[in-house]
Amino acid sequence: MRIFLNRLRAVLALVLVFVSTVVHVTPLFVVAFVKACLRIRPIRQVCDWMLIGIAESWIAVNTAMLRLMTHTRITIEVEGQLRYDGRYLVLANHQTWTDIPILQAVFNRRIPFLRFFLKSQLFWVPLLGLAWWALDFPFMKRYSKETLAKHPELAGRDIEATRRACEKFRHIPVSVMNFVEGTRLTPAKHRKQESPYLYLLRPKAGGVAFVINALGDALQSVLDVTIVYPGGRSTMQDLFGDRIPEVRVHIRELPIPEALKNGSYESDPAVREQAQAWINGLWEEKDRRIAGMRTPAQPPRRPSPFG
Repeated sequence: MRIFLNRLRAVLALVLVFVSTVVHVTPLFVVAFVKACLRIRPIRQVCDWMLIGIAESWIAVNTAMLRLMTHTRITIEVEGQLRYDGRYLVLANHQTWTDIPILQAVFNRRIPFLRFFLKSQLFWVPLLGLAWWALDFPFMKRYSKETLAKHPELAGRDIEATRRACEKFRHIPVSVMNFVEGTRLTPAKHRKQESPYLYLLRPKAGGVAFVINALGDALQSVLDVTIVYPGGRSTMQDLFGDRIPEVRVHIRELPIPEALKNGSYESDPAVREQAQAWINGLWEEKDRRIAGMRTPAQPPRRPSPFG
């Protein structure tokens, strides 16, 4: 009976999320169409405001449904201040697709709307791909070494796409999200990389340094986010099936190194070395923090968005 109820709960949660998606994506597409057709700046600004409002409502409704349908508790610890009108680069470890709804629940309407760098293939996800495009999520097309060897003219196109995406964010409050490891953590990937960290993959400094350089003073600070599942690595099915008792999230606000704002990661070896040392230092601290956050469940330090 318990298994049956959990499966029923998971199906019902998925249905409710799907209905919420359709309800919110429909007006979002209408506003996006108006924005694309009318190139008048004041109208486009109003459309941007409306698009963000719809997206934040979408996240709030999904979070409320998960709060009602599951017993998952999010424990949050914040070192610093979160401002809705801030300009942040958000860096986090990445274990599972569950990280995304967790981050959205934690940050929704506390900081500017989170925008993720997405693989170009995700544009074709039904409903969501167009929604992400309408919300100015940056789509990145990555090329393998073999492809670049055959077509050297493609080199640098992903970097240029990042630069164009960042230009849109220079004049508005923004939260640019970056999973620094570049992929989700699995035991196989950890072994293949021979990662020096117990709970993390090797961080990739290039993308972080490039975003900082492209946005410059448009960024206020870095939000260093650590996500831990004390019960073990979990999936979206576990979330909808009410099999995640607790998620712990630690957030700390950090200054951005000045050298990364003004220097070139690609052409200046000194800047490249400093960026890599900075990111590696963050990851060493994060690895130690995760070890401490994996202890048995404790009462929440702050009310959870999931209850």
